[in-house]
Amino acid sequence: MSRFDAISRSDEACVLSRFLPILLRLWLALAFVVPLGAAQAQTITTTAPHALVMDFDTQTVLFEKGADDPVPPASLAKLMTAELVFRDLKKGRITLDTQFYISEHAWKTGRQGGTMFARVNTNIRVEDLLRGLIVQSGNDAAVALAEGIGGSEQNFAAMMNVRAAELGMAHTHFTDSWGGADPAQVTTARDMAILAEHILKTYPNYYHYFGEKEFTWSKIRQLNRNPILSMDVNGDGLKVGNEKDGDYNIVGSAVYRGRRLIVVLLGAKTARERAEEARRLFNWGFHGFDAKTLFNANETVGTAKVYGGAKDEVPLVSDAPIKVLVQRGSPERLTGKIVYTGPLIAPVSAGETVARLKVYQGATLVLDLPLKTAEADEQGPLPERARDAALELGVQLFHKGLAMAMHSLEKKASGQAAAPKTSATAPAESSVTP
Repeated sequence: MSRFDAISRSDEACVLSRFLPILLRLWLALAFVVPLGAAQAQTITTTAPHALVMDFDTQTVLFEKGADDPVPPASLAKLMTAELVFRDLKKGRITLDTQFYISEHAWKTGRQGGTMFARVNTNIRVEDLLRGLIVQSGNDAAVALAEGIGGSEQNFAAMMNVRAAELGMAHTHFTDSWGGADPAQVTTARDMAILAEHILKTYPNYYHYFGEKEFTWSKIRQLNRNPILSMDVNGDGLKVGNEKDGDYNIVGSAVYRGRRLIVVLLGAKTARERAEEARRLFNWGFHGFDAKTLFNANETVGTAKVYGGAKDEVPLVSDAPIKVLVQRGSPERLTGKIVYTGPLIAPVSAGETVARLKVYQGATLVLDLPLKTAEADEQGPLPERARDAALELGVQLFHKGLAMAMHSLEKKASGQAAAPKTSATAPAESSVTP
């Protein structure tokens, strides 16, 4: 562990016993600090109201602005439509040669914006519909794929929302497959970055469709509207979209010297602003950061406490190396913690995902990764379990007494007009001093 001499660790626990059942509390088991130097940090801004830059390999968030604000996705909704098609292809439910019917609803929807000019009452191969969806941004292609997979667009929208929840897109809701104007249809820059990262990682065999620069259907040639495909940033795909009254969006990815970035911009005022701001963020992300390895694969990151086990705690590890990108010359330090609900209850199996490692640069969460138990912990002998039970009971009684005392103080203070109200609730997270 000599490589991490600058890292100080301490075990801290925060109490949520007023809100959680006995034995279920949030424990913070790790704190570390990595100095990054004292030079003035390079900064970046963007005129877009919502943006996020993510390093693909480390999942480090390099920059964010309004990344959790809900906004209309417009044609970015088609990324989720593509994901569900890719999933069915990967599972063998359909093939690229499967044909889907172009209904009147699909044909009419294609007249409301982007279209691949699919003819009504015809059948089109899934691969051609994918190109119509991704390259030409065809609403008709989106609906045909939705009806072919979900039976109806309404059912497909429900599938989109289930999938969004599974991927952790906590602030996204879809009402159709193509991104129509609907107040209930929203997403965020962070959620779109999550979706893009998932598509890149899970469907490498289908990602090439996003990089195709043109597609011809019904003898009509259309160019891909994604501007980064023709820029000097080595962009290779994903999607653009815009609302009728403006708000130009992009989810783009590019590779430079083996590093891949994902850039999301939402709400640019013009197509030109969208393109130029995306270029600036890509260039900044590629040239302004250095990679640091915090922990190797299967190296102990921290420990989780165990109740009733043969051992008091189990080590926590990651299957892959834990790397983070840090901004050159930044005075801000990396701080991190392990968060889990515990103590864990014995027996504990090896390889269980029980915790998450959260790494911050300043106040920005730059990394959030799962951690697994490195080894098993069998149920301990009766004396050990009795000891743990006694300790747990003592903790519970202490916090119950504290809550009662604070409640009594609140009642006394309530009789004084100027007296501030005191809460007996413990903080959700313990502060950690480097």
